[in-house]
Amino acid sequence: MTDAPEAKSDKNPHHHGNLREVLIDAGLAILADEGLSALTLRKAAARAGVSHAAPAHHFDGKTGLLAAIATRGFATFTTYMKQDRYIHGTEPHDQIRGIGDGYLRFASDQEALFRLIFNTDFKSQCDDPDLKQASKAAYNELADVCALFEPSPLGTGVNEMAIWSLVHGYAGLRAFNKSIHPETGDTIPFEALLPPMQPRLP
Repeated sequence: MTDAPEAKSDKNPHHHGNLREVLIDAGLAILADEGLSALTLRKAAARAGVSHAAPAHHFDGKTGLLAAIATRGFATFTTYMKQDRYIHGTEPHDQIRGIGDGYLRFASDQEALFRLIFNTDFKSQCDDPDLKQASKAAYNELADVCALFEPSPLGTGVNEMAIWSLVHGYAGLRAFNKSIHPETGDTIPFEALLPPMQPRLP
């Protein structure tokens, strides 16, 4: 099937083969404005200005649309971490701070999208290769920075899991306003929570 029938509709200004991306944009807008529970194929179609049957030509049900949105979400997530990686400098500890800042900034700026990409109920139903690749790329950005430090005595991958658990947990605490120092009233900076890690020797 092609998008040609949609191209004849006065309702739909989005032609030239980009309807799939337009529907993803519509889904992202609904997600941001109304939350995951409000996101349906029919609402995405209405927001995109196409018939309710149009998404069926591009996605395998709601799970397919969610997979495409989450794939875009992981790419955005990775971009946030890349953008902030060197904002404090180029030393290993600077980079781990930067990655954490990017992670937390994404969780704050894109709260609904952040929840979707880590939604285990949804991901357990999905076997989309593009989503898996985008998820891996985000993890690799974190792992790349952790590789600048000596491995944990407990084995390979432990540093990555420790930092990931720390920053992800802190993102959740910040969402519930639980990141405030009880005495000063200031937000506790992420770098204050980082464990001692020894950079690899040249």
